[in-house]
Amino acid sequence: MTRPLDALADEIIDFRFKGLPPGATGLRVRELAAERRDLYTGGFITPLLTLSAEAVDHNLRSMQRFASRHGLDLAPHGKTSMAPQLFQRQLDHGAWGITVAVPHQARVARAFGVPRIFLANQLVDPAALAWLAAEQDDDSVFRCVCYVDSTRGVALMDEALRAAGAVRQVEVVVELGARGARSGVRDFAQAAEVADAVAAAGTLRLVGVAGYEGELPDPDAESVREWLGLLCALAVEFDKAGRFAGLPEIIVSAGGSAWFDAVAEAFGELPDLSRPVCRMLRSGAYVSHDDGRYRNATPFNRVPQEGSLLPAFRLWAQVVSRPEPGLALLNAGKRDIAYDLGLPEVQAVRGADGRVRGGGGLAVGRLADQHAFVTVAAEAAGPEVGDWVALGMSHPCTIFEKWPLIPLVAGDGTVTDYIRTFF
Repeated sequence: MTRPLDALADEIIDFRFKGLPPGATGLRVRELAAERRDLYTGGFITPLLTLSAEAVDHNLRSMQRFASRHGLDLAPHGKTSMAPQLFQRQLDHGAWGITVAVPHQARVARAFGVPRIFLANQLVDPAALAWLAAEQDDDSVFRCVCYVDSTRGVALMDEALRAAGAVRQVEVVVELGARGARSGVRDFAQAAEVADAVAAAGTLRLVGVAGYEGELPDPDAESVREWLGLLCALAVEFDKAGRFAGLPEIIVSAGGSAWFDAVAEAFGELPDLSRPVCRMLRSGAYVSHDDGRYRNATPFNRVPQEGSLLPAFRLWAQVVSRPEPGLALLNAGKRDIAYDLGLPEVQAVRGADGRVRGGGGLAVGRLADQHAFVTVAAEAAGPEVGDWVALGMSHPCTIFEKWPLIPLVAGDGTVTDYIRTFF
């Protein structure tokens, strides 16, 4: 992946990249990074999203340690960041590969040389399957594993791959869902029908079972553990039926960012099968964590002895108006801020004198397209026009997607690198 990542560093800074210094226009990313500008005095303009270098590094190490401790192969979901530089760092820390959800994401991963992809969807688009067939046939090392959950889907995949002249089989796992949940077969009988269809299709090869516990209806510890038990039981049943004969390994995969402790427990209890088992965990939001949903939902809250995650995002906006007592308007809104899982929280205020104080008494009440409405409590030291305000946000997936080039900032405010995203 070295050459494509180097090419990212050669990209020219221009108007496409929000928040970057106008005076840096024309510089290459590597040149701007080498200047190690100060976040606050280096010409950056608000609104501006930043990533904490220390938090990202902590999170990468913490999650990989957890996976290794429990015998799990981590295939982090790349749709969270869509940042090839972070993909590479995840692979460098020992990840099995990168998970994606749709063909576009798979193409981005392949463009930067990701050698293993887990595509957590049933792929039935003929053009995408033709691309995948060509990608596999051109690179004998590349491996892609896809979901299947219907005989119709299997038939469409087989037809498209035959039409594309695919030489290598596409590896698939039967996806187990649940009634009222997202995709996936609803019972073992359907799973067997899909597995039989795969066996009859010369273009596909069954390599395991998988699913996602996070979309169970109102998931809780009991329902998640029950579903994980069914997933493991399906793997055992398939193995007893000889469906995995001749494989180098059997894949059993689950896991988002809210229940990976339960996944580790369930997979740890999986009995020996006829072939070695790849116990694959696909958590993705851990790389940046957040100041909302995942801060509250991370399993490390339940098992703090297992590790921890740190929120890495901070969005800096500027007070542009104080039109009335108790109200401050910031120059960041829905175009800049993730808001699908709750409004951001005010974490800090940086005054014109460079002093930073906490955000006590300040709260974001609502968002417009380009403004955040901040209520100011009577007792609070209200921010002044021109002050910078730091916001913490919820949901990494919709934070990353709004920013194509994100400064990576050290604890002392030095910008050390820039993270490119592709959404």
